Amino acid sequence: MAKKEDKPKYKRILLKLSGEALAGEKGYGINVEVLRSVAEQVKTLVEMKVEVGIVLGGGNIFRGIAAAANGMDRASSDYMGMLATVINSLALQDMLEKVHVYTRVQSAIEMHELAEPYIRRRAVRHLEKSRVVIFAAGTGNPFFTTDTAAALRAMEIGADVILKATKVDGIYDKDPVKYKDAVMFKELSYIEVLQKNIKVMDSTAISLCMDNALPIITFNLNKSGNIARVVMGEKVGTIVRGESK
Repeated sequence: MAKKEDKPKYKRILLKLSGEALAGEKGYGINVEVLRSVAEQVKTLVEMKVEVGIVLGGGNIFRGIAAAANGMDRASSDYMGMLATVINSLALQDMLEKVHVYTRVQSAIEMHELAEPYIRRRAVRHLEKSRVVIFAAGTGNPFFTTDTAAALRAMEIGADVILKATKVDGIYDKDPVKYKDAVMFKELSYIEVLQKNIKVMDSTAISLCMDNALPIITFNLNKSGNIARVVMGEKVGTIVRGESK
């Protein structure tokens, strides 16, 4: 018989993956080995009876903000970025189904030949049936990031936590890749993140999470098994919530 402490701490999660994370070391495109690793880790969660929603960025294919900064119309470039997230979503769906995980892609921009339209109640029903739901195309609106989409979808489906997977171990006081003396925070409050302008998620996403008391845990995606460790309640990465201790 399983012990009480062996049960997952979180029953329903929203996993946020950046497009750059899917690119691996190349920094662009889709790395199949990274996809396979993510799919295997998500499969472990499903076997633990955890309900999983996923939001993917599109920065490995196209970054709307970067294009806008170089003179492209912001709305047009953001829509292109949304299409990039659909490409990533379809790639992850394919890999998940290769490891026998039932998966649905729901798009905020209707494209019936490729994905279901986003319907909250249908998404929740999929989750209840142990299907992984990948939310594509951001919020469907320009000027909003996939971070904001992740916060919005997490609250709509009643997720217990947002898991923000990155290339580093957590949130640092400065870039740990550039500065060897960078210090990692174990815990932060929403207010601290906003006041210190820490780039874990954009300010709109942080504010949404703060208003709805939705915790965010940032951790290293590249360490195999980290997603399961976080879900089981282990002290991995950095947690952002109401009051830091």
